[in-house]
Amino acid sequence: MTETMPILYFAPSTCARVTLTALEEIGQPFETKLVAFMAGEHRSPDYLAINPAGKVPALQTEAGVLTQNGAILLYLARTHPEANLLPLSGDPHGDSLIVSALFRMSGDLHPLVTRFVIPGLMLSDPAASPHVRSKAEELLKLQLAPLAAQLDKQDWLMGDRWSILDAYLAWIWFRITGAGFDPAAFPSIAGHYARAGERPSAKAALQREARAQEELAARGLAFVPPDIKK
Repeated sequence: MTETMPILYFAPSTCARVTLTALEEIGQPFETKLVAFMAGEHRSPDYLAINPAGKVPALQTEAGVLTQNGAILLYLARTHPEANLLPLSGDPHGDSLIVSALFRMSGDLHPLVTRFVIPGLMLSDPAASPHVRSKAEELLKLQLAPLAAQLDKQDWLMGDRWSILDAYLAWIWFRITGAGFDPAAFPSIAGHYARAGERPSAKAALQREARAQEELAARGLAFVPPDIKK
């Protein structure tokens, strides 16, 4: 029986970068399909049939489609243990702590990224955007503080070995600092971001994103983020 190659539906600079990095880390062939948000492709009937939430990433596997970064990353970690994406051992309690750390990225920090970077996304009153952004910044600092404390003592979130949690934090840092979040209070996270970016899988993921950006630019669909004032 021929194994079906995974297909990752993604868009550059989005959280799909984390799954893209995981697939590069695994080192086995996979395909990517670009979802052009500026063309509304994420709301097209064809894509909604793949992911009814209209978001990326979505991963087509041999067993079917998976959505939500946390679920996809957990699946990849379990199906490719040799890649050491997460230090799962089979111990129910220990593994649950690791999954909890993953869900903290996807459930606690990730939503704050959106509110900080694009505060007006779901607001009917644009005048409320600065308040939403300010509150998101406050909560980001609260959530990042314990992670910074960990990284004051160790190179990676799980200790002395990289995990996909590090790629997730690196993407979060990329998004918020790119939107004006002041990195000065978190030097250990800034250092972590630099280390994470040197990993071959991270560089390979960025190369794929760069090609996708070129395609979007050629189609006149490059995303220009709004100029948001504090």
